[in-house]
Amino acid sequence: MLAFLGVHSLLKHGSNDMIFVRGLSIAPMVRRMGGRHRILTMSASGGRISSAVQDGDLLKKTTNDDSSQGTAAVLEALDTNPPKGTRDFYPADMRLRNWLFGHFKHVAKAHGFVEYDAPVLESESLYTRKAGEEVTEQLYNFVDKGERAVALRPEMTPSLARMVMAKQGGLTLPLKWFSIPQCWRYERMTRGRRREHYQWNMDIWGVATETAELELIRAMVSFFQRVGLSSKDVGIKVNSRLVIGEVLTELGIPPNMFAATCVLIDKLDKVSVDDIQEDLQALGLTTDVVEKLLQVLTNKSLDSLKQALGEESQAVQQLERFWSLATAYGIDDWIVLDASVVRGLAYYTGIVFEAFDRKGELRAIAGGGRYDKLLETFGGEPTPAVGFGFGDAVIVELLKDRQLLPSFEVAELDCVVFALSPNLYPAVLRIANVLRTTADDWSVDVILDATKKAKWVFKHADRVGAKYCFIVGSEEYAQGQVSIKNMALGTQETVSVDNLPEWVKTAAGQGDGEEVDETPR
Repeated sequence: MLAFLGVHSLLKHGSNDMIFVRGLSIAPMVRRMGGRHRILTMSASGGRISSAVQDGDLLKKTTNDDSSQGTAAVLEALDTNPPKGTRDFYPADMRLRNWLFGHFKHVAKAHGFVEYDAPVLESESLYTRKAGEEVTEQLYNFVDKGERAVALRPEMTPSLARMVMAKQGGLTLPLKWFSIPQCWRYERMTRGRRREHYQWNMDIWGVATETAELELIRAMVSFFQRVGLSSKDVGIKVNSRLVIGEVLTELGIPPNMFAATCVLIDKLDKVSVDDIQEDLQALGLTTDVVEKLLQVLTNKSLDSLKQALGEESQAVQQLERFWSLATAYGIDDWIVLDASVVRGLAYYTGIVFEAFDRKGELRAIAGGGRYDKLLETFGGEPTPAVGFGFGDAVIVELLKDRQLLPSFEVAELDCVVFALSPNLYPAVLRIANVLRTTADDWSVDVILDATKKAKWVFKHADRVGAKYCFIVGSEEYAQGQVSIKNMALGTQETVSVDNLPEWVKTAAGQGDGEEVDETPR
């Protein structure tokens, strides 16, 4: 802590004045000296606690003196908004987030996935793979104090690839991993699109067949069903990067241009062909080539795609295998073929997919695909891999629109414990200990101010959504008992303190006290 005790000492140091201070009463001295000064703040014990700073506007920032009025320090009004594109999470927001993440985790574990994590700060080179990718242009990047180029992660897949590569040979394939990382992109904000968001990632490494894609999409469908959405609300567009690859090969475009072309074609749902004409021409794509390409990409059925590419097409055969498995899995009503879906990341190599709002009012809900060559771009061995990213923002907007989002305004505690008089507060603590140790997933709120009246406590219990209110009264406690009020029914009963663990087990066994309520209301 700083001690505001005035000037400690003043020394001359070259052309500048070095002022050692313990507070803010240096303003008159600074004003008289003028110029730039190095200010070294001192602790009460005399030690330096901050680095030297030089600031010609120090006086303006630390005083309200517009002429010669006093030396009182004035602080700028704090901007209480978070940085643009970011969010604060108040308790109700955290309850929503935990509810959503609870569903993510439940589905992932139900499909045999295990959780992992990685640093939010990564080397910038991890993301600067291909020019033209939006993710490269949207990085929050900087040079750190060690002169290293770093970036806040815009996506999780490169971090996963780095982790797999670091343990290559030491990990048993296949891997089925999931995570819910916070990701950062400096992009234009729209509904459901922020500059930071959380993203549910599920990835399978070491499986080269379409069974991996189907397992991931089945998991995605399971999530939609858990939160009350049906195939009438959400669809999943599916395509293969092999489609555009075959068309470009037929048109004489070299394979090294395929990925960059996919990145540009992915932008066509946001801009017109004219807007990216120069970029297309730079890749050697003439207007005739683009027109022929777009003719194929407008196909919306396997039959029409087969007519365009031929029955021997590898892309067609891959998609036919996929559809056969989707039918066997019982999720074919969720899936639609859309040859225009290519996804905007250069590393995709095979089947790609994108979950969308059937009403067309929201941007993509989730997306992913196969990226068998990603590890190779980092110098590793080619390893089959497929995964998806599922953001937290769009799905919340969709659930709001469909009126499927539960209310999170009330905390929904399990119980409140209070004493009718301050001298009984030690008894309250003993009761709280019994409740917490008997049902360790119960939330127990002790009223810390023992002078609060019962009327206030009951209102508080209603406000926080408490199921029970434990009342410690002098007469009851003298007889070894405690009163329990059921806040929903308004009934009250007296229970022996010795029998309290049994009572709690019974109440908890009725479904009370779950950490996350995952049932839409």
